[in-house]
Order: sequence, then structure tokens, then C-alpha cells
Amino acid sequence: MSDSKLTKIPTGTPGLDEILRGGFIAERSYLLRGDPGTGKTILGMKYLTEGVDSDETVLFVNLEESEDDIRDNASTLDIDLSDVHFLDLSPDSDVFVDEQSYDIFTPSEVEQEPLTQAITDRVESIDPDRVFIDPLTRLRHLTSNDYQFRKQVIAFMHYLKEQGATVLFTSQHSDESSDDDLQYMTDGTIELEHTAHGRTINVSKFRGSSVNEGDHAMRIQDGGIAVYPELTPGEYSKEFELDAISSGVPEVDQLLNGGFERGTITILSGPTGVGKTTVGTQFMKEAAGRGERSVMYMFEETLETFRERSQNINIPVKQMEKQGSLTVEEMKPLDCSATEFAHRVRMDVEENDTSIVMIDGIDGYKLSLRDNDDRVLVRKLHTLCRYLKNMGISVILVDEIDTVTGEFQATEAGISYLADNIVFLRHLELAGEMRKAIGVLKKRTSDFERMLREFQITEHGLKVGEPLNELSGVLSGSPDWARERSETYNE
Repeated sequence: MSDSKLTKIPTGTPGLDEILRGGFIAERSYLLRGDPGTGKTILGMKYLTEGVDSDETVLFVNLEESEDDIRDNASTLDIDLSDVHFLDLSPDSDVFVDEQSYDIFTPSEVEQEPLTQAITDRVESIDPDRVFIDPLTRLRHLTSNDYQFRKQVIAFMHYLKEQGATVLFTSQHSDESSDDDLQYMTDGTIELEHTAHGRTINVSKFRGSSVNEGDHAMRIQDGGIAVYPELTPGEYSKEFELDAISSGVPEVDQLLNGGFERGTITILSGPTGVGKTTVGTQFMKEAAGRGERSVMYMFEETLETFRERSQNINIPVKQMEKQGSLTVEEMKPLDCSATEFAHRVRMDVEENDTSIVMIDGIDGYKLSLRDNDDRVLVRKLHTLCRYLKNMGISVILVDEIDTVTGEFQATEAGISYLADNIVFLRHLELAGEMRKAIGVLKKRTSDFERMLREFQITEHGLKVGEPLNELSGVLSGSPDWARERSETYNE
């Protein structure tokens, strides 16, 4: 069945709607799986309040926590359940006394019929559009065996759907009592997980519609749950002109044959203190002059230090921020996962008409984001950059190499294949004096200047000289003048 023939209803969590390509299919049943504390009940609450907002009648069937506890917990997250109907089937203190009387009959024989009657009476009295059952596996204790439990669940789901309700329910899974059988009885299964590297949500089954596969990031916050879908670059595209982006420094533009092109990925590579961030910021300064907006994600430097340093070299970062042509976000260690970061970048691009995205730097990205595998992080960075290229965004990646001088390395992050342009910066030691050089190693879209140029960072900005025609051995780590110079470079 194609998506167009189905009626979909929003889940109450926009990111999950995106993963489900529009939401749940109406009048079907869905299972929420996950360990305690993964957010299943919160997701169910938001599902119900979404129905309330749409003028639907909604029913919360609680089989474990009391209604009062659920409402109190919801209020701490600023979730309003005041218009949600409840069928409170949670055990109370009388259960302890009552269970002492089960000498002849089992609990299932005593309790099942009254409970079934209570559910049907409540459903028929309010005619709910949405039902949330938390947790359905509690009904297992009211049946004599697994066969009877499965039979009762299937009948229960059919009954609710015949009443026109869309059903969401949770389960409790343990080694002693598995919920695997429930997955065969539902139209969809959503799995929630909480690990040391963050929270994830995955749609492992969804009948009747395609979904965005993979482990998507999520976060529990005030108001409910935020879900950050994995990026799928192929689903995004935008028409744009492949025009050159100038740095505003003629000599740098000459190195790049006019600048780097819009919608390309540029790696600025070099050791610490050589000026990588400054060169990247220079491109954003020039973009601001054209009325374009840039965003910089800073993983390795504090925002205040960056602002002051930029002001001292004639790059008015504070003014650019004030006029809205530049946004700088200082990324805190372990604040988010790589998937959540990619979502943050995507939202900025789509909501703010961004032209340039700069990530400073790649090592900080890998250390700061909550993932334990460098290969996973590089793959996610690759995905993010592909998305940005498709959207016509110029990407600047700052990559720091370990060696200050010595044998040349283009990058150390394993992503040189991804770059359309590689600009490298080097410290030079010449006659006991430290200098700096800039050059271009790669440019996919056009030819480029293959000579090195010396550059300085001054109070007036970047100062780049003529090609260093007489200097050799820079890439081998042993720079030297090919012959005696009649005058110094600075003259």
C-alpha cells in the first residue's frame, strides 16, 4: 500500500513524524520498546496531548503507575494532561490484602473478567480516537499462559481499532519475560535506548509505509522529547550557481584561482597557531560584506578569546554577530551526539539562509561529540558535508596536524577524499626566524596556483606576499633558499 492511500496522524514529536514520513497510520497499533527510563511513557504522553490539540478524545490506560503519579511526573516536564481521560488500572495497597485470598482461584481467573469489562465500558463511554496503554505486558499476569496472553492482546487490538482508535502501547522486557511476541502482533515497533553515548530511537518495523532507517538521536527535555533524525543527504537538494567565493585578500584568491566555489568543501590544514581559523574567518568577513550569512561551530576555542583575537587583527566578529551576518556557537564537550549536531546545522541552514558553514576543528568535533568510534564520527561528518554541498553551502573544515614543522601532512582526519579544496598552512624556520607559508594542494573545480606564498597575521589583517619562487624543500620539512637573495622578502 502506498503512503498516499493512508491517513497519517502526527505523533506529538516532530522529529519522529519526520522519521515516520508523516506520523502513525490511523487506526493501527504500535509498540514502544525500551528499558526503564528511556522515555516510553513521555512519548506516549506527547502522543495523547497531540490528540487533545487536534480536538480528539484520548485515553490513557495506566496499568502500573497511578494516575496521580503520572500527572505529577508530566507536570515536571511541562506536559499538560488536564484534558486526557484516564482508566486507572494500577494496583493499590488493597492488592496486597486481596492476593492473600487467592487460595482456590488464580489471579487470572479472579481479575481478568472485571478488568476486561472496565476497559470496554470506558472505551465505549468516551469513544477515544487515541489510546495509550502503559504497559500492556502487565496483562500477561492476568492470563494463564503465553498462548492466552497473545490471544487476548490480538483481540484487544482488534477491538480498539474497530472502535476507530489508534493505539500506542509500551512493554516491559526482561530475560524472564520477553516481549518479542508483541512485535508480531503490532503494525509497528519503535525502540528506545539510553547508553553512555546518548539516547537513540529506532523504527524497526512499520507496516504500510516507508520510514527513515537508522539510530536517530533523541533528548528528554522540558515539553517532552526532541528527536533528531539521521541525515539522508540524497533527499535534499537546491539549485545554486557555482560562483567563486572571494576571501577579500587578492593573493589568497590568486592561489585559489578566484576563491573557492559555492557548494564546495574546503579543508584548512596546518599545525597549531599557524592561522587556520583566521583564514577561514576572513572568508566569512568577505561574505558579510556581500550581505551573506555564515555560521561557525567552535570546538577548540572559547568564544570570548576568538572575538578578542579577531578584533585585534581587523576582523570585526562582534559587529558581524550584531548585524546578523555571523553566528558563532561554542560547542561544549559531550553536549550532543554527532546526529544531534548535524540536525542543529541543518536547522540553521534551512531556517536562516546560511551561505558558509565552518567547523573548527575536526579533532575537537571527534572529541566533543558523544560517540566512541572515530570511524563513525568521520562517516557522520561525511554525511553532513554531503548534505551541505547539496544545499549549495560552502563548507570550511579546520584540521590541525600534530607536527609544527617536519614532514608534510595534508590532513590527519582521514577526510581528504571529501575535500574539493585543500589549503595548507605551514610554519617555516628560516635562518633562525619563524615564518609562515600558505599554499593550495587540491582544487577540483579549476586550476590553481602551485607556488607557496609567505603570509603574516597583522593588526590590519592577513598580509600575503608574492610567490616564494626561490624557496624549496617546504613539503619535505627542510625549507631552504635555492640561491642567495639580493634582498630580503620583507623589503
